[in-house]
Amino acid sequence: MLPLLAACAGPATSEGAIPETCNGHAALCDRPFDEVTLAGTHNSMSSEDDGFQLPNQPHSLARQLDDGVRAMLLDTHPWEGEPYLCHGYCELGATPLVQGLGVIRAFLDVHRGEVLAIIIENGISAEDTAAAFAEAGLDRYVYTWDGGAWPTLGELIAADTRLLVTAESGGPPPDWYQPAWELYVDTPYDFATVDAFTCDVNRGALANPLFLLNHWVADPFPSEAQAAQANAEGVLYDRATACAAAFGRPPNLVAVDWYTAGDLFAVVDALNGL
Repeated sequence: MLPLLAACAGPATSEGAIPETCNGHAALCDRPFDEVTLAGTHNSMSSEDDGFQLPNQPHSLARQLDDGVRAMLLDTHPWEGEPYLCHGYCELGATPLVQGLGVIRAFLDVHRGEVLAIIIENGISAEDTAAAFAEAGLDRYVYTWDGGAWPTLGELIAADTRLLVTAESGGPPPDWYQPAWELYVDTPYDFATVDAFTCDVNRGALANPLFLLNHWVADPFPSEAQAAQANAEGVLYDRATACAAAFGRPPNLVAVDWYTAGDLFAVVDALNGL
């Protein structure tokens, strides 16, 4: 079995102080962002804790961050005249967008040594998204990739630009709201069984700098039992390494359903060589 290390949420530090660890590990501080694997959640806002019907995750955004999740796939939609985090039908569960972003900002405020990534399946405009980030105070942490070499986690932390934000459709302005499929390449995500998993290219170009591994099953809806099978070490690690060979590098984001089931954090540590 892979060693299951404790989730690393990083100690609170005073503003301006540079922590000795990056995403919980000193060994990651000198790693460029595009050479690090982050533990991620699919439909991160859709949680049992928050009363969503047919949830993808057991716990809230705050709990996910505390447990070690460092990448989130979020969906935004207009509902009742306001921007919300919800999946398809907001009647089945919804969180005000500003509230959800505020949870992420509060985490970054306290945990100075953590670097996060968000991919937004955006059903609202870039202008409304930027306004929500500003209202939540989260835009103070965003990072804009300039097309060159990626900074290390330590450099992102030193600059306090610790959040990479991308949009599935459209993009800037603002500059930090970058088109996801110009930065990422990903795998398919519509699988009913673990035996159906592939390492095919889905969206984005293989030459893009970042790699998102979509790793969940839904038959027909997500469940803890299905996630326990998909996230088991022998399935998740084997697929991650097989897709790393196919894509020419390890995944940067590993996104799963029901992140507490199985061995997500141990697999991510192994992919990072920890």
